[in-house]
Amino acid sequence: MFKNLKTDTFNWILIIGVVLFILELTFFHGGMIASALFSAVLIYFGWKNFNQLWGKILFWLGIAAAIFSILNMLAVRFLILAAIVLFFINYSKSKQEAERIHPQLSSEQEIITDPVIETKPLFDHKIFGDQSTDDAPYEWRDINIHGAFGDRVIDLSNTVLPDDTAVISIRHLVGNMEILIPYEVEVSVHHSSVFGRAHILGEQNWKLINQSLIYRTPNYDAASPRVKIITTVLSGDIEVKRI
Repeated sequence: MFKNLKTDTFNWILIIGVVLFILELTFFHGGMIASALFSAVLIYFGWKNFNQLWGKILFWLGIAAAIFSILNMLAVRFLILAAIVLFFINYSKSKQEAERIHPQLSSEQEIITDPVIETKPLFDHKIFGDQSTDDAPYEWRDINIHGAFGDRVIDLSNTVLPDDTAVISIRHLVGNMEILIPYEVEVSVHHSSVFGRAHILGEQNWKLINQSLIYRTPNYDAASPRVKIITTVLSGDIEVKRI
């Protein structure tokens, strides 16, 4: 819909949205922002106890309160209004200037395409809920996921890692991460956290506040197999340990 949107236009919309967000935080004491964070807490604890009645009530109350809080933010209202205006502008232009496609075929040159194989990822992008690798042996595939709420458990003892570098990349909001590494595998860990704790190969960090940690085993650059772990979390703990 907005494929013809210029980068400068998008940047200006983003800048104005950020300015409105800062103004609301500064002059309106962040009431709606605090409400949104409170709603996130309700959603998290409601989902953790969703099998009970009070958990379901907390979850849906949190969802309703979060929607109400977010829609009442000045920045969100501006972004919605800007999206509506851009939609009508682009729709009007598309009616006036219909795109014409003129295919150019060459009889002298054959088009060569590279064959590709689609591979199913180990994890899907999941907003709510826990995820873990299979207990049974599985084929390794690099992990690149993001999520909002829930725990992530990755056990590398049930797979065969490639001869080069295996990659685990996780971007998460709230929840804990546990990564189990066999003893013969070299490891590099780059972890960023706004709030949480870290237990990485025996190294303890009990209080992380807007910090990054980088660890690697001594033979990581020279030996294989090896795994590179990159994790980012808003609030949660990480544990990387040998099994």
